[in-house]
Amino acid sequence: MTLLALDEEYILAANLEFHLAQGVDFFIVTDNLSVDGTPGIIERYAKRGLALYRHEPADDFAQSRWVTRMARLASARYGADWVINNDADEFWLPENGFGTIKEALTSLPSEIEALRVPRTNFIPADELGAGFFAERMRLRERQSYNSLGVPLSPKVCHLGFDDVEVDQGNHHVSRAGAQLPSASGPLRILHYPVRSYRQFENKIIHGGAAYARNRELSPNVGKTWRRLYEIWQEGGLREWYSQQLLNDADIDDRLRRGDLIYDDTVLEVLRHRTLEPV
Repeated sequence: MTLLALDEEYILAANLEFHLAQGVDFFIVTDNLSVDGTPGIIERYAKRGLALYRHEPADDFAQSRWVTRMARLASARYGADWVINNDADEFWLPENGFGTIKEALTSLPSEIEALRVPRTNFIPADELGAGFFAERMRLRERQSYNSLGVPLSPKVCHLGFDDVEVDQGNHHVSRAGAQLPSASGPLRILHYPVRSYRQFENKIIHGGAAYARNRELSPNVGKTWRRLYEIWQEGGLREWYSQQLLNDADIDDRLRRGDLIYDDTVLEVLRHRTLEPV
């Protein structure tokens, strides 16, 4: 599994432990200018022989180039059968009775080179975000949309290839300029993008400014972050965040309609893992 992280100290260890429980053998983690405890967390897993720690000093969110570098390294140096290009707020898990991600991936027909995996969002529980995220956030959407109202794009994992190219956002992969066809399969992703206002604002400020500095990407890439960054610049991000919070009546109504689902999968897995206090 590859991970690109910036200021993720409150969720990174949980992500690593969750995926170790799912059969992930090794992590390549690139830290991009974190100013919190993220680098120390990566170092601890590296010392245990579970991760390779890389540092990326650039500040233009060239995610495609950085993740491609990690994905190729996973194949060329570590002989990865499958590579999952992940974000710290995404938790991959199997479906259809498989016990782990590894079991699900090894069950696939040999002709499948890339797997398309859907995501659903957990809704923010409050503004402050006090306490462990998986305890506070146990309601997720049945169908999720981004801030522009577009259905949330799936992510793609792939076989290990020394020449793979991962696109911005980890939504597609290519070889020799040709996009690999992706099949649907027995995996899904639980996504925790908004865990507190402070975390969310930090993400939008850094990501939006980095996109603005990037001269390689089309303005159409990263539309969600770019728009939220504009809202922050206009002074409206806290109001936007407040609108995402649901009152008890809204929650009850959406649970009855089936729009929201109670889901404590991540919490139950992590109950059996040891997490160091931040």
